[in-house]
Amino acid sequence: MAHPLRLESEILELRTRHPFIIARGGQSDYRTVMVRLIDGDGVEGWGEAAPNRIYGESVETVHGALQNYSDRLPSDPFLLEDAEAGWESILALNPSARVALSSALHDLVGKRLGIPVYKLWGLDPAKAPRSTFTIGIDNDAKLRQKVKEAEQYPILKIKLGTDRDVEILETIRGMTQKELRVDANCGWSVKQAIRMLPVLEEFGVTVLEQPLAAEDLEGLGKVSRASRIPVIADESCKTAADIPPLVGKVDGINLKLAKCGSLREALRMIAIARAHQMMVMIGCMIESSIAITAAAHLTPLVDIVDLDGAALLQDDPFVGASIDGGQVRLPTGPGLGLSRR
Repeated sequence: MAHPLRLESEILELRTRHPFIIARGGQSDYRTVMVRLIDGDGVEGWGEAAPNRIYGESVETVHGALQNYSDRLPSDPFLLEDAEAGWESILALNPSARVALSSALHDLVGKRLGIPVYKLWGLDPAKAPRSTFTIGIDNDAKLRQKVKEAEQYPILKIKLGTDRDVEILETIRGMTQKELRVDANCGWSVKQAIRMLPVLEEFGVTVLEQPLAAEDLEGLGKVSRASRIPVIADESCKTAADIPPLVGKVDGINLKLAKCGSLREALRMIAIARAHQMMVMIGCMIESSIAITAAAHLTPLVDIVDLDGAALLQDDPFVGASIDGGQVRLPTGPGLGLSRR
């Protein structure tokens, strides 16, 4: 039976424990948008938009997009594929707004059926890989403090892309023998990246994420061919259409819901990457447990998990999936399994 839907939204004010600094800059305060889809029986589905200016979005553009979507809500929430296709045709350039609606609709459907979203997809949450915890760019004293605070996490992701990259690695490796992965966030040239490869090996780095500018696919191919460390494309890969041009140029892709625009597009990206024998990573923005939990339901399908966006916050307003000790733990409740803290 179809249930008419209505849309509500609110702005979430989030703050990280430390300024979150990457090669493009950083900040402590973030705003995201919580979306609620409510059916005629009062059942609510929750989603979250985490807009990012690098993809042309802001809280203001999200609100504008949601206004356009609000009178195009599906009459039957169970027609998930049709709903997402309709939203994409209206405003294709608003992926975080669309994924908030997608997450909310999946949450609602799971609640109506009484099962978690991962069971909609036939997945075993015990198969989720361990998540990394990110150490943002900072001075040596702050880096040491962050590494100490991250004691419970067995895998660290180190942000690089500065003129202090070797010093950052020396500082962190001097404190821990944990597995290290590196994300340069488009911060290097081809020459810099290739020059850094033996340095990364020396420090035991196991993954290199987006060393070059997003559009430099040929350069990524040169770096990958020179590297014994898997190279993962992040900013170079937004949707499924971006995967074929990356085949043979990188070892894998970093899937983020706020980039790809829907949960079903995320499933397509995983399938296409697998068809090309590519690794799949799932990452996140700085966002609350709403968006993190939506992504976490996909983790049994991927190789690398980087879902620390909510763990980096001072106060997360919601309770959902967690990465305590690095282990992804999914809620067992219906839908996304979220609650307010």
